[in-house]
Amino acid sequence: MKAIYYGHSSVWLELEGATVLFDPFISPNPEASHIDIGSLKPDYIVLSHAHEDHVADMAAIQKNSQAKVMAIVETAMWVNRQDIPESAIIPFNFGGTVQTNFGTIKMVYALHTNAAPDGQYAGVPAGYVLKSGNKTIYFAGDTALTLEMKLLEHLGLDWAFLPIGGHFTMDVEDAITACQFINCKHVVGIHYDTFPPITIDKNVAKKKFADAGLDLHLLEIGGELTL
Repeated sequence: MKAIYYGHSSVWLELEGATVLFDPFISPNPEASHIDIGSLKPDYIVLSHAHEDHVADMAAIQKNSQAKVMAIVETAMWVNRQDIPESAIIPFNFGGTVQTNFGTIKMVYALHTNAAPDGQYAGVPAGYVLKSGNKTIYFAGDTALTLEMKLLEHLGLDWAFLPIGGHFTMDVEDAITACQFINCKHVVGIHYDTFPPITIDKNVAKKKFADAGLDLHLLEIGGELTL
């Protein structure tokens, strides 16, 4: 299995049986100008929430790929208003687990805010735990550090995709604490360096994670990682 990072919080997972694209915000990101979104044809698009910097390319990629879009109910309703048919949308909610072609995906708590780009109510943000083959993967989405993360400790997480940019989400220090809460040592950083408020010193971040006995991966845009 493999992960590809497309910048900000946009992550592509090649799992057993299907491909998943999280939070497609690629074409508005100057750092990702070399990525052709027309070539991205995932089986599933999973949205953590509906802020513009997580959904900007959702409709274009869905219409080109016919991907199933998975999101919390109210965000899924916004997806439907983007001329995406109900048959292509899988709405669910906290605690819900959906069977997919790659395995299962469970919606878990995230602490953030949420509204659609048009200002409409879009429910609340979410994180996800995916099980595929022999791997269990946590995609936190946009979130602050929260005690609810301790509920994931017993799941045997192999990898966690955690925001580390601060300002709008957890910073590096809080992400390290999150790793202790969820009992996961292998981390891919997301939601950093896209714009000035969330710029980080990558070397400092890597050292802090290493000093805590954790394995932090900061991928270049378009960079790949074997899971």
